[in-house]
Amino acid sequence: MTSKERAELKRQAMALEPIIQIGKDGISEALALTATQAIKNRELIKVSVLDNSGEDTRKVANDLANMIGAEIVQVIGKRFVLYKHNPQKKKK
Repeated sequence: MTSKERAELKRQAMALEPIIQIGKDGISEALALTATQAIKNRELIKVSVLDNSGEDTRKVANDLANMIGAEIVQVIGKRFVLYKHNPQKKKK
């Protein structure tokens, strides 16, 4: 991913609300399945790591991205953005 593509994805992600929350149970199979379906439908998702998780946000972002085959766009505080291109999805 080029820096221009990343910048554009960051711009798009600013308007997004987190659709997945990771809590004290961490990344479960059900959460990974939900994230896979969400990123397939949207291509760009924002994820929130709750305070009670006790996990490092960067580590959680890496783990989830590896599990679902996505790229990390950015990590800020307790939130991160993932992107995975879906060739079947039509561009706006």
